[in-house]
Amino acid sequence: MKNLNQMIADKIFPNVHLTLEDLDNKYPPRSLKEGAMVTRFAPSPTGFLHTGSLFTSLVSYRFAKQTDGVFFLRLEDTDQKREIRGSGDKVVEQLETFGVVPDESFLDEETPYGPLVQSERKDIYHAVIKSMIQSGDAYPCFCTHEELADIRSHQEKNKLLPGYYGEFATCRHLNQDDVLKRIERGDEFVIRFKSDGQVDQRVSFDDAIRGRIEFPANILDIVIMKTDGLPTYHFAHVVDDHFMRITHVTRGEEWMSSAPIHLEIFDRLAWPQPIYAHFPVIMKLDEGKRRKLSKRKDQEASVDYFLEKGYPIEGFLEYLMTLANSNFEEWRIKHPQADIFDFELSFNKMSLDGALFDIEKIKSISKDRLALMNAKTFTSNALEYAEKYEPRLEEIISLNRDYFEAIINIGRDQKKPRKDYEKYSDIFDVVSFMYDKYFYEMIQELPFDDRFSHDMIEDILNEYVNDTGLDLDQNEWFNKMKEKAVSRNFAARPKDYKKQPDAFVGHVGDYAEIIRVASCGKANTPNFYDILQILGKERVVERIKYTIGLL
Repeated sequence: MKNLNQMIADKIFPNVHLTLEDLDNKYPPRSLKEGAMVTRFAPSPTGFLHTGSLFTSLVSYRFAKQTDGVFFLRLEDTDQKREIRGSGDKVVEQLETFGVVPDESFLDEETPYGPLVQSERKDIYHAVIKSMIQSGDAYPCFCTHEELADIRSHQEKNKLLPGYYGEFATCRHLNQDDVLKRIERGDEFVIRFKSDGQVDQRVSFDDAIRGRIEFPANILDIVIMKTDGLPTYHFAHVVDDHFMRITHVTRGEEWMSSAPIHLEIFDRLAWPQPIYAHFPVIMKLDEGKRRKLSKRKDQEASVDYFLEKGYPIEGFLEYLMTLANSNFEEWRIKHPQADIFDFELSFNKMSLDGALFDIEKIKSISKDRLALMNAKTFTSNALEYAEKYEPRLEEIISLNRDYFEAIINIGRDQKKPRKDYEKYSDIFDVVSFMYDKYFYEMIQELPFDDRFSHDMIEDILNEYVNDTGLDLDQNEWFNKMKEKAVSRNFAARPKDYKKQPDAFVGHVGDYAEIIRVASCGKANTPNFYDILQILGKERVVERIKYTIGLL
């Protein structure tokens, strides 16, 4: 004859016939080499990809890849009230943009350990829960919201630990015959895990990053299945991690305090525990205080911010790698051109404290990465960005790609390349003067130094138009311009002018700036000689004559 637990389990799950043994046979241990890690990233479809989530997924991905293991994406969508349709697909797209490409994904039609969408795994959860009810490790709870509120109120008044446990877990102590009757009459219920934890008991586990960690034991009879039949996060992810054969649970440190709950469920089901690695959370200084990077408060909390601003993927990933391992920057100095994925991560080199988010460091790294990129790759990446976010940049690249590459290549092929760009969104403002449409708009403002009269500027420009020197090499061209400057009482060196400002009109740099403004519409440009060569003598003369006309 069936015992009462068996009868309750059958009454709740009459159509569930899968056993734990069936599931272990269906999802056997993965056939991988010794030491290979199986890691996962499990987003909820509730919005954009958080910068902290990208950090976690990047590190999890790298540990799997460098050990010839498996990295997969699982969609945790059991909280369907918060779901934003399509956001799961967008997260996958964004991850792939940053080079984090899973071996198995919830977007795949079939996967050996799938389905990888939690709402599609109800049969698996129900089979495990049915087994736990049969063994007495779980039970139905009929408490209403009002009854739970009364329990909380009593605990608060008497300064007791809050939660559903021990004497306060009233449904845990119900007569089994009464439980059956209530189920039969259709009373609403959830399923709770029956904890063995005791007040003042401590549990410990080994964290791959933090070493031995100790916490108070779990005493709560947590909900593992809601009234809608879907599991809660705490239960579902344990079941998934077991049957998807996770070896390392890599997640943010905010989940450390939940580990006792998860470990107790693993133990109760006699499943091997995975290795936990709790990463530091990315922090931000706010009025002198450290806080977690916030979705609500910080635009840089979303990776969309960096994609829209045009920060190079390589630069942003590199910044995250500096947060991941303390020895990354030393490695980068030795291998300036290497792919960051050539770097081998180590749990031992991970920080124990939350790293402070540093936008200035992202900018600096991005400048370095863009400077080291060859012009062809730079142009391709810039066009890809422009097609999504910057129509004017797309227009000038598409107009003449070779011309654009020539501009971008100024000062690039040398030992210390120029660092003109921090992000792709900077490009248009830096190079637009090279396109006549935008130059003739700029020059209307006549942005010359007020120290020099228009008559003097006109004389200098007329002299230069008659003899540009653009048929000479750079040194000869500059020396010739310096001679003209000196003949007009400009100091040959800026430091000479600085010492005796009253003795000179200005210095040679001021003289060159007059020609630069007249031909470029701005005082600051990449290497001026290269600019003039790319424009060509005919366009340079045409531009300067137009400027003279405005004077």
